Amino acid sequence: MLVNKVMPRLLDPIKIGALRLKNRIVMPPMATNKATSNGEVTESQIKHYTERARGVGLIIVEHSYITQSGKLSPNQLGIYDDKLIPGLSKLVKAVHRQKTPITAQINHAGGRSTSSVIGAQPVAPSQVLMFQETPRELNIEEIDELVEAFGRAARRAVEAGFDAVEVHEAHGFLLNQFLSPLTNKRVDKYGGNSEKRRSFPIRIFKRVREEVGPDFPLLYRLGADDYKEEGLSLVDTKVFAELLVGAGVNAIDVSSGIGGSNPQGVSGQGYLFHLAEGIKKVVNVPVIGVGGIAQAEFADKAIREGKVDLVAVGRALLADPEWAMKAVKTLKRTCPYMSSFLGSDFLACASQLG
Repeated sequence: MLVNKVMPRLLDPIKIGALRLKNRIVMPPMATNKATSNGEVTESQIKHYTERARGVGLIIVEHSYITQSGKLSPNQLGIYDDKLIPGLSKLVKAVHRQKTPITAQINHAGGRSTSSVIGAQPVAPSQVLMFQETPRELNIEEIDELVEAFGRAARRAVEAGFDAVEVHEAHGFLLNQFLSPLTNKRVDKYGGNSEKRRSFPIRIFKRVREEVGPDFPLLYRLGADDYKEEGLSLVDTKVFAELLVGAGVNAIDVSSGIGGSNPQGVSGQGYLFHLAEGIKKVVNVPVIGVGGIAQAEFADKAIREGKVDLVAVGRALLADPEWAMKAVKTLKRTCPYMSSFLGSDFLACASQLG
């Protein structure tokens, strides 16, 4: 007798490590530029997140800079100093009152920063002009210090009460710059071939894991394709994703690389889902897909078809803070693919109608 497998839906719970989410809707990190000039949390920022917390399964807060040299914009959120912990804790508590878990994203802008923001020449793996200014190449001692800075930032996130931490290696920021052959021209142990280019991001992740402990949920935002000739491709990042799993990652949040979060040549709902689907084929941890999601039914279908495990909804949530609540109501009222359900799949869908 054949038994139909019940496929998960957007509204089904899922675990990221020890963290249980009530559904699979993720608010991804999106810069608000609402922090103070010192990177402190503001009331406006807290309001921004609490307004969008109801209905989502997880909030990932906008990227927070781990050192002054890694700051991208004048009013970016910071996590570079212990004095910022009280404000971050206030943000966490406000979101927790909405019964929603919240993740800190830690980042260094590298060569994407500018001297007007950091007051010095930007730093990067190599002296390659890829963004606004030609950066200075990091030396080994500075690389060692950045490893520790990422670790300290992760520790601050834990102390502030965040439920998880995400390491940012996408959109042309520092870790992406080390991984990509377009921006890493080093000839030492951190560059020269694929394995060496991976060594710094992997070292960062292992240091973060060491700092937060073996059971704390860790996510990794992966720039899975640079969308530039001779840059990173999905073939490269599949190998890297497997290494991350070996290092103890609990979920992989798949986006694009050096080409930015909105690379040229792709559009439409789920425009980066093919990258997440590719990564999902080689890992055994949850994979988050992103890319212009506007309709709950589209997100639900992607999960039912096994393309992704969770769906990040960005611009739609910016435009409408109630998007997730409306999505929940919509999917509880309807079974959009009822005609294709059989047996237990039909019952699973019908059980959500009440």
